[in-house]
Amino acid sequence: MASSTTALLWFRRDLRLADLPPLADAADAADQVLAVFVLDPTLTKSSGARRLQFLHDALRALDDDLGGRLLVVRGKPENQIPRIAKAVSATSVHVSEDFLPYGRRRDEKVSDALGDTELVGHGSPYAVSPGQVTKNDGTPYKVFTPYFRAWQERGWHSPATTSAKTATWLDPDDVSGVSRASIPDEGVELILPAGEKAARKRWSEFLDEGITGYADDRDRPDLDAGSRMSSYLKYGNIHPRTLLADLAGRRGEGAKAYARELAFRDFYADVVYHWPRSTWHNWNRNFDDIPLDDGADAKKRFEAWTKGETGYPIVDAGMRQLSETGFMHNRVRMVVASFLVKDLHLPWWWGAQYFLDQLIDGDMASNQHGWQWAAGTGTDAAPYFRVFNPTTQGQRFDPQGDYVRRWVPELAEIAGKSVHDPGDDRPSDYPAPMVDHKAERREALDRYGTVSG
Repeated sequence: MASSTTALLWFRRDLRLADLPPLADAADAADQVLAVFVLDPTLTKSSGARRLQFLHDALRALDDDLGGRLLVVRGKPENQIPRIAKAVSATSVHVSEDFLPYGRRRDEKVSDALGDTELVGHGSPYAVSPGQVTKNDGTPYKVFTPYFRAWQERGWHSPATTSAKTATWLDPDDVSGVSRASIPDEGVELILPAGEKAARKRWSEFLDEGITGYADDRDRPDLDAGSRMSSYLKYGNIHPRTLLADLAGRRGEGAKAYARELAFRDFYADVVYHWPRSTWHNWNRNFDDIPLDDGADAKKRFEAWTKGETGYPIVDAGMRQLSETGFMHNRVRMVVASFLVKDLHLPWWWGAQYFLDQLIDGDMASNQHGWQWAAGTGTDAAPYFRVFNPTTQGQRFDPQGDYVRRWVPELAEIAGKSVHDPGDDRPSDYPAPMVDHKAERREALDRYGTVSG
């Protein structure tokens, strides 16, 4: 009687069992499948506590869905995956492909270390994988709108029909010579539960209650109009392909607007795939020589920004929401980013790093290029002169001031939109504006103008 064959299913940013192509591949390739996750110290040390808490909660949920048969190990993947593959005589190792710089380097190392055992990549964390949407001449898009049109025309695959029943799972306790690590717990309280079931529940609620008004209300931080799916997408508790399949039968403007946001996520990943340097450096090299503030005073102003003590209510509300919850409304992210780079003249990568430290949904491609959008150094047609006025932004998108009053209690007694510009009613325990926006806007345009050509 022939002995059974084993394949490894190596989870990374795909912590789910539904709509998972590499699970189908692994089940087809062997009689039984060993589910593995590697606690990679390189990624652990670059992740904030909330992001780690969400990741580890998602791992616990996945382990439960697998009936306790998720093998979690700690160490460098190029050491751990080949060692486990050898221990179970794996015929192949299956993954969702990773297109970000670190993931690509890591997978090359693992593939080399596996030798004759194939590392099989299928699918990705995106509706359309990076590199798949190009111009007619094969070059990548540099501007979102034409990319979006081509993205829509190309389309995407239907969700894969997989579940816990797709494979026969090998119990890690039956694997000799491999130490099973416990899943850490940072003890951080999160605003959202992690895991595939939680993702599907949240998405279902949003489809029932939020998608109809999404196009009109998504820029309003005072309303609970967002889907809050970004953290689930970050770790693949649900796939964007699944979301798009559910949106396909809906013809309203909300569904169209939401699909466009998913396309933005794919676009920024595509940009990083083609220009990996742009994760920490200006995509538009013309702005490399722009004068930026540094030194002790600059760091003091940066610290005031992180604490939500700038004297601009909408900025302070956003920064306090971030520090208290690990989340910030997307419109407010644009406002606080513009304030840091255009009003305070500080490097966008200072803010990008702080966001990655704080955000539950911190995604390298979307975060870095969202910051470059605000800084005017990324993939935009002519953006450097875009400078958000924090007062008018607050008045427009938080028209009654409810968002500000929630997160800046010093201003709780100021009624209506006056909270965005308190004037003589500014309480003594709330700081005066740390800069004059009109003056700093002129200064920003002068600095950008010297290098923009």
